[in-house]
Amino acid sequence: MSVYFYTSSAKALLADFRKRIHQQEEKGKITTWIEDSDGDFTHKSEAWGGKAWFRPVVSVDRLAFNIIKRKDVNISVPVYGYYHGHLIETFLNHFDDQFTAGSATAKATADDNIR
Repeated sequence: MSVYFYTSSAKALLADFRKRIHQQEEKGKITTWIEDSDGDFTHKSEAWGGKAWFRPVVSVDRLAFNIIKRKDVNISVPVYGYYHGHLIETFLNHFDDQFTAGSATAKATADDNIR
């Protein structure tokens, strides 16, 4: 399962996402996602954190986030739904002027991974 944000400036959109996660000031800070040392993102909540990760992929016309699951855990449909829905919500709340459309696939794609 993947999430796509269609934009002509995918690299800048990813940089802004990272910046908002790591910024010190509270105004505009993204507090629900964290970035790990591999550059992947997981949800920060106690209930959902670390159940899956998103790996960003920059393309000419879009910023994609491919799901990565742990080897030892099967990801349930609610986990997929939670992660995909909350990532889209985050981008709508913070970056709605930087992309024209966002979408999520309903099934796994060839780009999804195991960690």
